[in-house]
Amino acid sequence: MIPLDVALAFFGAAVVLALIPGPDILFVLSQSALYGARAGVCTTLGLASGLVVHTSAVALGVAVIFQTSAVAFTLLKTAGAAYLLYLAWLSFRAGAVLAGTGKVDFLGFGALYRRGIIMNVTNPKVTLFFLAFLPQFCDPARGSVAAQVGMLGALFMLATLIVFSSVAVAGGAVAARFNRSQKAQILLHRCAGVIFVGLALLLLFSHR
Repeated sequence: MIPLDVALAFFGAAVVLALIPGPDILFVLSQSALYGARAGVCTTLGLASGLVVHTSAVALGVAVIFQTSAVAFTLLKTAGAAYLLYLAWLSFRAGAVLAGTGKVDFLGFGALYRRGIIMNVTNPKVTLFFLAFLPQFCDPARGSVAAQVGMLGALFMLATLIVFSSVAVAGGAVAARFNRSQKAQILLHRCAGVIFVGLALLLLFSHR
């Protein structure tokens, strides 16, 4: 078991790290600005679910593969970048549909949840971050390291849910204001497309 003081210190650090502007926050903000706060929360749940994969990878030692294999790292980040470019294309296309006086159908909360999972899982840098960060709070003298990693991963997920859900609510306020105007909706979709392209490039040119 992890002592309470260690758990609290880790949780505080996780909250601070979650507050740092990064790809995941931008992703949540863009989805909630487009579709509302509940959409942002669904995306957040997807991102948090993806952290289960990264936590398991660290606990099982799979993360070492991405740390030592340039091929594995490159393949996964390329897949992630390709998915982000696909989302960018969908956003630009939605903007074009709106510009043609059409109406863009809401994707559904399930689709946004899956987007969050894929967005998170296909970023190998999250696995490497967990590999470097989580073990610092583990102690073999306290028992199974894998179990401790699992507990720390759960605390990190909780911190992510709290911070990102707050971001989703803020983004939802943007949606409530701008979605009254078709021109504003077009702008939001195009901005989301630009964000996705930027995130894809950041991931594609990232290093281990």
